[in-house]
Amino acid sequence: MEIIRTVEWMKQRGREARDAGRIAGLAPTMGALHEGHLSLVRAALGQCSPVTVSIFVNPKQFGPSEDFQKYPRSFEADCAALEALGVDCVFAPDAEEMYPRGFCTGVSVEGLSERLEGRSRPGHFRGVTTVVMKLLEIVQPSIAFFGRKDAQQLRLIRQMAADLNLSAEIAECPIVREADGLALSSRNVYLRGEDRTAATALYRSLCAMRDEIAAGERTAARLVAASRRVLDAEQRVRLDYAELVGKETFEPLTTLHGRAYALLAGVVGSTRLIDNALIESDGPDGDGFRVII
Repeated sequence: MEIIRTVEWMKQRGREARDAGRIAGLAPTMGALHEGHLSLVRAALGQCSPVTVSIFVNPKQFGPSEDFQKYPRSFEADCAALEALGVDCVFAPDAEEMYPRGFCTGVSVEGLSERLEGRSRPGHFRGVTTVVMKLLEIVQPSIAFFGRKDAQQLRLIRQMAADLNLSAEIAECPIVREADGLALSSRNVYLRGEDRTAATALYRSLCAMRDEIAAGERTAARLVAASRRVLDAEQRVRLDYAELVGKETFEPLTTLHGRAYALLAGVVGSTRLIDNALIESDGPDGDGFRVII
């Protein structure tokens, strides 16, 4: 497995794969890899060769009061796991390589970037779309793999790819969860003791909404209320938002219809967590729904 540190070296590898007519894959990560990341890698390995995994803790998507300096980093262990899976390249630039002196360009997806996570974390999505745009240009993959846990991020990246006529396909991979339902996240390492137990409230609140949908409830406010009751009962969770939105628009719904997301964000201890459920029509008249948690 090759570890690549410079943009030009990585671009050369991308050109070689493209010129050879190969289907190259990219799994972008910030390291501290867990089974969720590795599921993206396995999906890439099943469809692509070569496969590159980027490991870059992107400073531009962290706010001034967020956890950039303490964000978990485990580069050697990450590389060992990726090599065992058969990954071809790890692209691991430093910040100066990605953002050299004089760098002053950013990519923004207007409208979608200001809602939900964007409202709570100003500038976050500009940092995300900028670095993903750079990675797609540098690595030049045929397919880039992203997890559904970051649903709004995935929607923004797809919008950016469509608007800017990017050639890479954006592939979606399912959420991976612990046995008790907690969605895998690199930040889960911050959770200890009672905070770790309390964090499952996000998953349990999505299950409560699923049960209400299965019982026939379609009013968005009542569905969100069912979710919030679980979260409000857990004193260690400070809820940021719980919303039911259209899958494409990310605008709040009044009545459940079509395809939708139930989206959650909250802080447990000092750890900010997000989670979601995808809701899809599942019936001949569009009145039945399947909830994918």
